[in-house]
Amino acid sequence: MYLMKVDPRALKDNPDNTRQSKSTPQADALLLATIKAVGVIQPPVVFPERDGGNGFIIEAGHRRRRQAVAAGLEEIDVLVVEAANDNGAMRSMVENIAREPLNPVDQWRGIERLVALDWTEEAIAVALTLPVRQIRKLRLLANVLPAMLDHIAKGDMPSEQQLRTIAAATLDEQKEVWKAHKPKKGDTAAWWSVANGLSKKRMYAKDASFGDDLREAYGIEWVEDLFAPADEDSRYTTNVEAFLGAQQEWMTINLPKKGAIVEVNNNGQPDLPKKAERVYGKPGRGDSTAMYLDREGKVQSVHYRMPEARKPNGQTGTSDESPAGVDDEVISVSKTRPDVTQKGQDMIGDFRTDALHEALGRAPIEDDMLMALLVLAFSGQNVRVDSGANDNVFGTKRMHRQAARLFSEDGRLAFDMETVRVAARSILIEVLSCRRNISNSGVVSRIAGEAIGADGFLPNMGTDDFLVCLSRQALEAAAKEANVHPRPRVRETRAALVDHFKEVQFVHSASLFSPDPKDVADLIKHADALDGGRDGDPAGRPHIDEDASASAVADPDLGQSGEPADGSVGTPPDEDETAYGIAAE
Repeated sequence: MYLMKVDPRALKDNPDNTRQSKSTPQADALLLATIKAVGVIQPPVVFPERDGGNGFIIEAGHRRRRQAVAAGLEEIDVLVVEAANDNGAMRSMVENIAREPLNPVDQWRGIERLVALDWTEEAIAVALTLPVRQIRKLRLLANVLPAMLDHIAKGDMPSEQQLRTIAAATLDEQKEVWKAHKPKKGDTAAWWSVANGLSKKRMYAKDASFGDDLREAYGIEWVEDLFAPADEDSRYTTNVEAFLGAQQEWMTINLPKKGAIVEVNNNGQPDLPKKAERVYGKPGRGDSTAMYLDREGKVQSVHYRMPEARKPNGQTGTSDESPAGVDDEVISVSKTRPDVTQKGQDMIGDFRTDALHEALGRAPIEDDMLMALLVLAFSGQNVRVDSGANDNVFGTKRMHRQAARLFSEDGRLAFDMETVRVAARSILIEVLSCRRNISNSGVVSRIAGEAIGADGFLPNMGTDDFLVCLSRQALEAAAKEANVHPRPRVRETRAALVDHFKEVQFVHSASLFSPDPKDVADLIKHADALDGGRDGDPAGRPHIDEDASASAVADPDLGQSGEPADGSVGTPPDEDETAYGIAAE
């Protein structure tokens, strides 16, 4: 047995190689990256070619040789052994089966040695073909009790989250918990119980509403989470009582005029006063604010509205349901069978719906009637609109009010085009909303605003209330655009902009209605998916001419499907030719 250098291209594959299955492209790519980084660490094993040949046959290391060639290496070290009678079959079998990977603790110790030699975690990950996350996880073992390390070395490894919890505790705390949960010989450790015994509730600085004054008053010291990502505020405290106390005092100091501090219920929701109605939209003048701490200790606030007190109506005695002088005795009346049963009424509802949809898809409808029907449709009892038009987000009754404009005193549809336009505008005002609450209409409101030039109706945003919401970079960009020299301090720059924009209109670019093209594309994709690839235009939408649709009803020679009654042209209507398909035009 001896070591020598050879050209990897000169080595020949062993036809009797034990490992015949191909490796994955990902595994080959990782091995190639390792060879490029540190070379071939373990030389392939080869033996001289028999039967008069002067080459070498690979006994172990086929993948290493292939990736060395791919890496462009001119020479590699190989270990030359004597040729076996079985062409190396047994040695290849043993080499693949008996090899034991390093246990996690040994891997960690090796990683720490590489770090001491100025290797970065990323470079180690590339060289060892391991994810960087795995390298960082193994490095957590530096903070683990030696007795636990001995058990982990046997192959019983906790999860990453459990390991983080264990590593964050002191060695004394780990010793006490390990003593209580140490497994018996040959058993696996109950890592969940170990981590649970060492876990402490963390309250993070990023969730604190209070400042340094209250922090110092309550004796709160922030601790840096060394294992958290470097680009986020990971400071925390385990002094939960002090953290919640500071949050509670901050709420007391900053409580609005009509505000109250409330508790949370078992579901984590604020426990509002009895009969209070939560307001999800813009609060009105008479609404109140409830502040509370959620389960994470964050300060949250909601608005609510108390019901109006009933005014006395001057009536005495019995209620509206039981007028005065009426005997409360139950009068027994024999029931008679209705003309149409409940099942019959259900069938009538189905018949009417099918006929209505057929008419909407085929009957000629003038534009003014079409707009009027849209207004009526929005006032239907099966339509719920979360309106952003006023404090009350539930707009059912408001929809009825808009539809009532279209009726005469005798209860019939009677309107002119101007009345329809006013009703349609009012309905659109009720429906379309850009508010960031339950009434948000999404991208369609942005599209509508851009289409009608709503940007020109945006208010002057050069006020202190809005400018305080901008970052330093955004403020300085706005100052540069307005030819206002930025000040050293943010508040001074903001004050200068407020003075400047008293005479000049300022509209921030982020408030313009122009929608995100991706959102519009998503909306179009939904329409294409809904159409399901019907025959017609490339988008799958059927093309039905309005005149043709109308003639299908007007011409008695045409059948219900719009084709000649004698069936001389075309085939029977399919699903795409129903009212739903025709209405898609």
